[in-house]
Amino acid sequence: MNTQLLVHDKIARSYEILDTLKLENGLFLAAPSNDYAYVWIRDNVYVSLAYQDKPCRNYEGIYHRWLDMLKEYEWKLDIHCLIKPVHPYEFIHARYSKDVQEIHTPWGHAQNDAIGGLLFGIGEGIKKGKTTLRDDHDVRIVEKLVQYLHTLEYWKCGDSGAWEENVEVRSSSIAACVAGLRSVQGIVDVPQSMIDRGMTALYELFPYETPTRKYDLAQLSLIYPYRVFGHEMSEVVLKQVEDRLVRDKGVIRYECDSYYSTYEKELGRYMPEECYRGTEAEWCFGFAFLALAWMQLGDRAKAEYYLRKQEEVMLEDGSIPELYYSRSNAWNGNTPLAWTQAMYIVAKQAFEEQ
Repeated sequence: MNTQLLVHDKIARSYEILDTLKLENGLFLAAPSNDYAYVWIRDNVYVSLAYQDKPCRNYEGIYHRWLDMLKEYEWKLDIHCLIKPVHPYEFIHARYSKDVQEIHTPWGHAQNDAIGGLLFGIGEGIKKGKTTLRDDHDVRIVEKLVQYLHTLEYWKCGDSGAWEENVEVRSSSIAACVAGLRSVQGIVDVPQSMIDRGMTALYELFPYETPTRKYDLAQLSLIYPYRVFGHEMSEVVLKQVEDRLVRDKGVIRYECDSYYSTYEKELGRYMPEECYRGTEAEWCFGFAFLALAWMQLGDRAKAEYYLRKQEEVMLEDGSIPELYYSRSNAWNGNTPLAWTQAMYIVAKQAFEEQ
């Protein structure tokens, strides 16, 4: 297969690739590599967006399995609806084994954006006619997730966020929670004050991702899919990501990122940040997010530009790598990455339908 496939063929091939990552339980592996042969809540939320308007049951299957997992760990959810977790393992985990069991190795389990995203996907699915909630027990789990976020005081709760790193208050995590709470408001009881506190925190952080980091690829989620800001503030976030983080084959997560830096093997990950400047990995899904963000703001030409960039880094078999190493044609082994493939589908279809 070559990269000159017709639009329909590229989309169809991306769905075929996603099919190879689907497990019998309805969830999707992050990637077929040893390092990523797990299921993440966040990754599956983004994968689900590729099926949101499709007649198959993949969308519901993702959320039904997560709800069933939460029933298995409902004892834990019950505890932390009342008592704020302190240690990382006490949080509702964001990553699980293939059979959807907690993994007991140390990890940045505190990822509030995963819980917000889960609520968002459940609520948005219902709005699209998907039966993401099957019975009263499913509804009770959603109610408890709302209470869990309240107990966390998510609007000021530091977490490890999308990149699963150091604990800080993060705008991308707060935005996911705001969007998730908005999405299930009316399905379950969500105090408006919870949403208002989240928005106040976002305004206070603006335009930063964290109190110590201004530019971060994760901030694009504030524009798509979470849509927490109006046009003017969204454009500020979008342009600063575009100006500072876009590279030839992808978007770096943030400046001086050591993960998959070309110096990581030599220096490790915890040298002073400036050691890694200019060596950051280029993450391919950033192009799809930029395309979706620009479509959200009504700039079709910009969206088309980033879709072309996304297709330029597509491999001959239609798969899209997680990332390319800095200033090189070499990609890493987490290929294909499920949510990259899905976000390409979403962006491409949205562009063709505009």
